[in-house]
Amino acid sequence: MRSDSDLTTRARIRDAAIATFGDQGFAVGVRTIAEAAGVSPGLVNHHFGSKDGLRAECDAFVLEAIRRSKSDFMHNSSSANFLAALAEVESFAPLIAYLVRSFQAGGNLAAHLFNDMVANAETYMQEGVDAGLIRPSRNPKARARYLALVGGGGLMLYLQLKAAEGPIDYRQALQDYTREVMGPSLEIYTEGLITDPRLLETWQSQQAKEE
Repeated sequence: MRSDSDLTTRARIRDAAIATFGDQGFAVGVRTIAEAAGVSPGLVNHHFGSKDGLRAECDAFVLEAIRRSKSDFMHNSSSANFLAALAEVESFAPLIAYLVRSFQAGGNLAAHLFNDMVANAETYMQEGVDAGLIRPSRNPKARARYLALVGGGGLMLYLQLKAAEGPIDYRQALQDYTREVMGPSLEIYTEGLITDPRLLETWQSQQAKEE
């Protein structure tokens, strides 16, 4: 996120809300968010109508920021851009903390957020296919959902284990997580894991019989 001097009041409130929700959860009140943004509670309600309206805008911003980052890499993939993205991974810490809090809270809002994440993943994965970076899928929607489940679930488990050690520094945790999983995940996604295609063929044949 940009520096405060670059933001409109509405955007400053939104960014303060993302950081506050990520740090304290969604039970936090409008007054606390307003204090973090340096505005009055009335101004928060003026811009967003309610805390639910503010959360909806936070959801949209977080999803778009992640989608744009993924899409940009699909269109401009290179070793240099990959290393640059890794160097900036900690800048996503407030967004990741917000997502984690959303999924921990559960409910319809979390389900809606996840479905939007899957739709975005399907879009930028197709961009990667079109760019020749990613192999086509037999079922793009199912692949996008799987990657969202595995990626999100793996990160949440990692952070849950970190929480047992004390308060989480999301910037440091995101750096540590990236260093720990990037090598194995790139190996699996680049070179594959299973050598025998019969497992996949058997599964597809069984699924076809059940349809």
